This record gives sequence, C-alpha cells and structure tokens, in this order.
Amino acid sequence: MSDTPIDLDALRQRIDSLDNDILRLISERAQAAQQVAQVKTAEDPKAVFYRPEREAQVLRRIMELNPGPLDSEEMARLFREIMSACLALEQPVKVAYLGPEGTFTQQAALKHFGDSAVSLPMAAIDEVFREVEAGAANYGVVPVENSTEGVINHTLDSFVDSSIRICGEVVLRIHHHLLVSSTTRQDKVSRIYSHPQSFAQCRKWLDAHYPGAERVPVASNAEAAKLIKTEWHSAAIAGDMAAKLYDLEKIAEKIEDRPDNSTRFLVIGNQDVPLSGDDKTSIVVAMRNQPGALHDLLEPFHRHQIDLTRLETRPSRSGVWNYVFFIDFKGHRDEPRVAAVLEEVQQRAAELKVLGSYPVGVL
Repeated sequence: MSDTPIDLDALRQRIDSLDNDILRLISERAQAAQQVAQVKTAEDPKAVFYRPEREAQVLRRIMELNPGPLDSEEMARLFREIMSACLALEQPVKVAYLGPEGTFTQQAALKHFGDSAVSLPMAAIDEVFREVEAGAANYGVVPVENSTEGVINHTLDSFVDSSIRICGEVVLRIHHHLLVSSTTRQDKVSRIYSHPQSFAQCRKWLDAHYPGAERVPVASNAEAAKLIKTEWHSAAIAGDMAAKLYDLEKIAEKIEDRPDNSTRFLVIGNQDVPLSGDDKTSIVVAMRNQPGALHDLLEPFHRHQIDLTRLETRPSRSGVWNYVFFIDFKGHRDEPRVAAVLEEVQQRAAELKVLGSYPVGVL
C-alpha cells in the first residue's frame, strides 16, 4: 500500500466537479435532442422520433469505447436511461406489454425503452398486437421463447394474420423467487400461484421443497403476487419487479431449475427498421405439402451461407396448407445476399411473409 495518505476532501471535491460536468453534458444532450425534434417536425409533422437502428448503433459504440472500470453492459444501461429521458423530451414513447404490472414482459419493456417510456399493461398477447395496430401504442413487447420451455405459440400465431412488424428483441435473464406476504404463515404454505411457464421452469425445485403444495396456474406472475396478499396459506412464484411492486418477501431466491434460464421478447411496431450493422430477420413461410418441401426451403440459406438462429413449425390455421415455418436468421432484408435468398424462397413457397428486420439485442 502507498504511504501517501488519501485526502478524502480532495476526492470529494473531484467527484463534485465531475458531477457538475456530467450534469452540464447531459443537459446539452437533452437540448440537442429537442433540436432534433424541431428539425424532424418541420420536415414531417408525422415524423418518427424513436429509431431502433440508431439506438442500437449508439449503445454498441458506447460499449466498444467504454474504458472501465464499469462493466460495458452497465455503462450501456446508464446511457439507455439518458437516451430514454431525452427521447421523452421529443415525444414520449407509448409501449404496450403483456401485463399486469410487475410481469417479466414489463421488465423487458423497461430494459429496452428505459424508465421514461409510458408502459401500458394489456391482458393478453393479441391485445398488445391490436393496441399497436390501432396506433394507441407506438410499440409493443411480447414474449416469444424461453430457453427452458421453448416457443410461446400464441405470439407466433398472432403474427400470421397481422400487419405488425418486428422492430427489435430483448433477452432477459429470468430469476424466479418464492414470495410470501406479511400475513403468510410460512410453515403452513399449502398453495402456490404462478404462471404455467414458471411452474415448468421451477418443477424440480418445487418437487424437492413443496411436493404437497397445490400448484395453481394463473394468467401472470404479477397476478399470482397480488393473490397471496389476501391468503395466509399461499405463496407465489414471481420475479424481483413483482416482489417490489406488491411488497412481498422472498423466502427462496433463484429457484429456477436452470441457472441460465432466459426469455426472448420481441418489440413490435408499424414501421420497417433500416440497417443497423448487426441485424436479424424473421419470416413466416407456408410450403406446399410435397416431398422435399423443407429441403427446398432451407437450401438457399445454406448455399448463401446465411446463419439460421431459429426454426419453428406450426400447424396452418387457414387449412389451405398443412404447416408453416417461422424462421429467424442473421442479416437484414436490404442486404443483397439476404434479398437474393428471400427472392428464391418466394418462388418456392406457397406464401412468404417478412415479419421484420431489426437490430440484434444489445442488452
């Protein structure tokens, strides 16, 4: 250790000076954001202020330039909040999500848009789609797949008959906790509420610790958290946001069976997203019922060396075709190589629908 004494007063003065600089620079950034809004509005009264590709580029740049000691993701989260607050000065973003308050979907929405976004809870996934299609919300956030339990079919099916575009993605680490209220008799817990997906993700832990407790599925973890406020013999499985929102105590933390448990959410909107430099594209394809149909669909991707990141099969809802494929792959529809593949798939398929090209999730 150094023999030079640490002058705390000098360090505090240094921090105060830095805080003054940070305050000044954030204020200058906010003023610049207001000027951007004025220019956009003058050019187009219906201008779009939130640009997913631009935000992704800024956050990637911040992470690349970050010198430490703060972790790059932590630094990006700080800038996300600054950008969210500045965007709210231009035009508050309204985001519909699968509610009620306290769900993991709300947590994903805030992670992507920041706390300055106006979040609107919806009772069902198709309501999120309708709210965005009607223009009552600028964007929506819906879950699409979990690393433990797989795809959320309701979300995929909602895309088939909708004109909605995918504008982004969010991956959220999911940590489940066993929660009780202040009136719960913890030694008498005989009923546990949660979403069916959460029960599935915590099955082994529940079998080991509460094998005799009744497992009651409800529409969301947040609803489970609300229910136990009035029952002395009940507990709920939910996350940090629900625990904080409903003032509940965690009696067991991170009870998910897999420590890498995560859920991917999609950000949906009404506009196409330009190239960001690191993008994904999602499509839905209906193929004719004939031998080699799957090979015909996938062969152009292999030949053009395009990386598929997800392939899901769903029964056709129209009855005209037997099945449809949901495919995610790396690249943007405006890239020549991707455009060539989509042209070939269009010729081979009974129907092709591009759900959107969007930036790969940064945080």
